[in-house]
Amino acid sequence: MAEIPEKVPTLDDVALRAGVSSATVSRFVNNPKVVAAATAERIRAAIAEVGYIPNLLAGGLASSRSKMVAVLIPHLVDSIFNDTIEAMVEELSSGGFTVMLGLTGVSAARTNELIRAALSRKVDAIISSGPIDASIPALVSRSTTLFIQIWELPEHPVGLAIGFSHRDAGSDMARFLMSRGYRRPHLVTADGARAGVRRDGFVEEWQTLGGSNVTHATVDIPSRFGHGRRVFADVRRLPEMPDVVVCGSDYLAQGLIVEAQAAGLRVPEDVAVVGFGNSSIAGEMRPTITTMDVDGRRIAREAIAAIRRYGEGSALPDHPIDVGFRLIARESA
Repeated sequence: MAEIPEKVPTLDDVALRAGVSSATVSRFVNNPKVVAAATAERIRAAIAEVGYIPNLLAGGLASSRSKMVAVLIPHLVDSIFNDTIEAMVEELSSGGFTVMLGLTGVSAARTNELIRAALSRKVDAIISSGPIDASIPALVSRSTTLFIQIWELPEHPVGLAIGFSHRDAGSDMARFLMSRGYRRPHLVTADGARAGVRRDGFVEEWQTLGGSNVTHATVDIPSRFGHGRRVFADVRRLPEMPDVVVCGSDYLAQGLIVEAQAAGLRVPEDVAVVGFGNSSIAGEMRPTITTMDVDGRRIAREAIAAIRRYGEGSALPDHPIDVGFRLIARESA
């Protein structure tokens, strides 16, 4: 004979155990931060004791909010997005949101597929750093989902843009290296749109400053530490050895430095190397890596603030949010 299942714990059971009203428990489930800390702790303990599982779908139907946010990024391996993603997941989770993470690669088709999937699930917001095609703006405009583009400032953003100018970042690096006396730069960037914009900014500024032609190569995304061996071999085959190699990520710069040192070259005396992203390894390598710092956690904070304002019905900024960047000069160049 089949066993009769035990009674499923309800929201009222939690309220009784915690000594609060059912409405207070409901508010906690939908947004823990609106409940006093001591009360929230009692409710959290009561939920664990009675084994209550909130029906977030029912709450979403009642409030027209799903409490879900889709975050779309190209990749996770050796990623410059790690700080941004970590901060987003921590803060959104503490605010009662569920984060859906999607990996787009560099394919606009894959990004569009994930955007459509997220819209079909009526997520509260989509945070995207991937390439999108011309069909997406109209699709987003017909939905109630907030769309946020991060890590860039496109000329015609879809929704709210939070990021920085990749062209200006490339230009600043060119001016810095020219001022340090370098004259034969070689660029190694990821095969992606943003990296291409930084490369163009570098080349244009370098030529404006009177520099000679810039050589460059691309690597597949994600650019990994292990790519350094192939990149270094390619550099050695160039007609003229560059005096500085500009890498599209700190991980790529790290791999290149290791290979150069293994071949008996001194960094930066024989060849200088710069990275991008100011990852933790940039300050721990020997030599430490000259790089470009972007405040990924601020990007996350701005995105989360926008999601909250949107949920409250408050106005959003009518202009992109520029978080800027900072060149950090270290030992490698």
